[in-house]
Amino acid sequence: MSVRDVAQKSEQKMKKTIEAFQHELASIRTGKATTALLDRVKVDAYGQQMPLKQVGNVGVLDVHTLMVQVWDKSMVSATEKAIRDANLGLNPSADGQNIRVSIPPLTEERRKEFVKLTKKFGEDSKVSLRNLRRDMIHEIEKLEKDKAISEDDKNRGKKEADELLHKSEKQLTEIMTAKEKEIMDV
Repeated sequence: MSVRDVAQKSEQKMKKTIEAFQHELASIRTGKATTALLDRVKVDAYGQQMPLKQVGNVGVLDVHTLMVQVWDKSMVSATEKAIRDANLGLNPSADGQNIRVSIPPLTEERRKEFVKLTKKFGEDSKVSLRNLRRDMIHEIEKLEKDKAISEDDKNRGKKEADELLHKSEKQLTEIMTAKEKEIMDV
C-alpha cells in the first residue's frame, strides 16, 4: 500500500462525510415545501418503524404544501401522527387517502433554532473529517514504521492529509453558509 492509496481512501471517506452532512441539511426546513423535509419521518406500520417513503408517495403540491398519498387506507392516521410527532413544526390534515402538510412560515426564533442546528451538524461533520485525517496520518506513519515508505513520503503524506482536510472543511463551510442564508431568507 502506498501513500497515494491511503490518500484516495481517505478522500472517499471525506466525500461521504460531506454527502451525509448535505443529507442532514436537506431535512431542515427553510419555509419552502420540499420532499426532503419528510425524509426522517418514520411511521409505525405493520408492527415496525418504516420510512414514510415506504408507506406512500410524497410530493410538492405548491410552494407551501406537501402532499402524501398513502397507499394503504388503514395507514392514514398512523402516517398523519408520525408527521405531527416528527418535531418538524408541521400540522398535517388527512383528506381521504391523501395527507396535506402545510408548511407554515418560520418565525424569527425558529429560524435561529434551525441555524443553530445547521451549525451543530456542521461541527459534528468537521469532527468526523478531523478524525479521518488523524486515521490517515496513523496509516501513513504505520507504513513508514513497516519500512514500506520513506520518511520523505511520510512527510508528503502528512501534508496531503492536511490539504485534504482543509479542502473538505472549506467545502463543508460553504455548504453550511449557503444553508444558513437560505434559512434566514424571508
